[in-house]
Amino acid sequence: MKTYGVILAGGGGTRFWPLSRQELPKQLLNLTGKDLMVNETIDRLDGNVDKDDIFVVTNTTQVELMLEATAGRVCADHVLAEPAARNTAACIGYAAMEILKKYGDGIMCVLPSDHYIKKTDVYKQVLADAIRIAQKTDALVTIGIQPTFPSTGYGYICHAQEKALDGYYPVKRFVEKPNLQTAKEYLLSGEYLWNSGMFIWKASVIMHYFEELLPDIYECIQKIGQVLGTEKEKDVIADVYPQIPKISIDYGIMERADKVLVLEGDFGWSDVGSWDALEALYDKDEYGNITYGEQVHIDTHDCIIYAKNKLVTTIGLDSVVVVETEDAVLVCDKNRAQEVKKIVEALQDCNKRQYL
Repeated sequence: MKTYGVILAGGGGTRFWPLSRQELPKQLLNLTGKDLMVNETIDRLDGNVDKDDIFVVTNTTQVELMLEATAGRVCADHVLAEPAARNTAACIGYAAMEILKKYGDGIMCVLPSDHYIKKTDVYKQVLADAIRIAQKTDALVTIGIQPTFPSTGYGYICHAQEKALDGYYPVKRFVEKPNLQTAKEYLLSGEYLWNSGMFIWKASVIMHYFEELLPDIYECIQKIGQVLGTEKEKDVIADVYPQIPKISIDYGIMERADKVLVLEGDFGWSDVGSWDALEALYDKDEYGNITYGEQVHIDTHDCIIYAKNKLVTTIGLDSVVVVETEDAVLVCDKNRAQEVKKIVEALQDCNKRQYL
């Protein structure tokens, strides 16, 4: 059975403002200094998925940039455009229908486009194991990350204590972001993994769960499937897609499905969700700072400072994020980096859309 890569790349990455914008989201940025986030995700599939079998799902406003960014890595007709943002269930269902109708059943490796993975070889082996298990079991397989600290920013997967011979754990339940005390208890129990948002399953199996658990979305996807490959395809997608109910694959299916398995991943993972996550990507200097671009600092400690165009200088700063771009500057407490999306909301409210 053929294996397909499905990379979800429609998000806005608002917590990386002002570097990330609506038309240039996080997945199209080079945050590691190596390549664009989406291209690093594509390249990590080498050895598990053939290049011609990789799909990218993105927003219509980002299609041209995505085609340019992934040229030579992804076939142009494998960049699927969403005319409206309807959360992850819709885009996964769309990709599953595209594969089933045009290519037949196969294993889907559904992956976020903007994560960082340090140990690529270990990651590839875990992914290969997940593909094998999905082929054998007809289960929904996910990869959970071995927690390294009591995070309150990640969802968790609670699994059975006993590991199967094939290396997976049956999943008991998915848990939303906990408070600090609960996160500490999860860490000590040894029964919880971080939810990475990586999923592996047969296209036919996930479609079965759409029909059973999300019939409204299934009906919309079926309408799209009926015209795929015809001259009506574009018009029907434009008409039907905005009608799809908004729900994540986690809420809609993973938390309700009767056969979910998890493999443990310990490969240096970060979801690079906000500016403070750069601590996973870069080495700190002797003062605990992470810096990018031209800078001079005096008595500055434990800061993250990103200079894109201009010299940035600081005196006497501690635990602060500073980001400079051509038309905007962000300064915030490093411990509140997750709240940068509130700035984006405030800019929308005061109609300063030129900065979005």
